[in-house]
Amino acid sequence: MGFVCLALTIYLVLIFARILLSWFPLDPNGSAAVVAGFLYMVTDPVLGPLRRAIPGIRIGNVMLDLSPIIVIIGIQVIQGIIC
Repeated sequence: MGFVCLALTIYLVLIFARILLSWFPLDPNGSAAVVAGFLYMVTDPVLGPLRRAIPGIRIGNVMLDLSPIIVIIGIQVIQGIIC
């Protein structure tokens, strides 16, 4: 179970990093764009289907994506059960 718990924790860190990077404009030719591309590649298989199934919430002119929040809560629940 130790490996699964570690993998879930690493995935949580990757999701948080993706959330933080989404707050900043990225230069397409910069090193941050490479990191963002890796984060998107790793997290999109989980976040993408949720994003299509659950619409975001409009707050003024901004759309709040709920998929990372749902995945974070889900991982926390799984960790609470098995770790």
